[in-house]
Amino acid sequence: MKNTFNTTSSIRKNILTYLGFTLLFCLPVYYMCIRTGKLGGGIISYATIVMWCPAIAALLTCRLRGIPISSLGWKWGLTKYQLLAYGVPFLYSFVPYLIIWISGAGGFYNHQFIEETGKGMGWDLPDGAVLVLYILLMSSFGMVRSVGSALGEEIGWRGFLTPQLAKINSYTATSLWMGLIWSLYHYPLLLFSNYNTGGPKWLALVCFTVMIFASCFIFTWIRLKSGSLWTAAIMHASHNLFIQSIFTPLTVDNGNTNYYIDEFGIAIPIATVVVAYFFWRKRNELPNQGKEEIISS
Repeated sequence: MKNTFNTTSSIRKNILTYLGFTLLFCLPVYYMCIRTGKLGGGIISYATIVMWCPAIAALLTCRLRGIPISSLGWKWGLTKYQLLAYGVPFLYSFVPYLIIWISGAGGFYNHQFIEETGKGMGWDLPDGAVLVLYILLMSSFGMVRSVGSALGEEIGWRGFLTPQLAKINSYTATSLWMGLIWSLYHYPLLLFSNYNTGGPKWLALVCFTVMIFASCFIFTWIRLKSGSLWTAAIMHASHNLFIQSIFTPLTVDNGNTNYYIDEFGIAIPIATVVVAYFFWRKRNELPNQGKEEIISS
């Protein structure tokens, strides 16, 4: 196994190797999504496959570059950071949706969705009871499935790439690089498949990009502060769960609702930027990111 050192040169090689493998593994999935115009609907979703490409790339990079897999941040860390990772996406998604519902930009709640959910679960209950049960079960047991898919990305993005970037960059620069890379990773799905929920593509692209860049400031802070990739997996899973599986399905389209909701409307990016600014203000609380260990090449 090849041995590597914490030099700027070797860290850059680690990063480029990882990005090369990630692109290589994602390209066939992108091709199928572009060819079909869908994220998949057969025996397995292409979204699931592409979400695990970063993990495979990270593990292979560790093997080839002599990086211990244990360095990816497998320890659980302090529970308070896991709770923070769960709660922050709820905060920056619930507040915008509440404003949307109150303002009438979108309606609450989607009676058809609740009716179909109740029938599917075999619940002969009033809508209100079905609504409460659905939210309680999805926000608890639903996290298990959500973490399972989010973990694939987070082993790569926050387990491997964020710490590598943080060794040679400041917190701000690391977050910006992660925002750029993570945005580009999503663009083929956003532009050429049915990933977008129905709004104009130009709006979806702008809003999604702003949200991704802002969220990376939160992800980076929590990952570096906790030392655990599980915080990132939980935050990613919580984000997907509350927005994609709870708040968006419960919202009634009042005509232009897609301009405001989900990851492709204007509300979530604005809220994420506000929360990201709070974490950016707390950047001095982060550890030294290991840069004192780097030997200039």
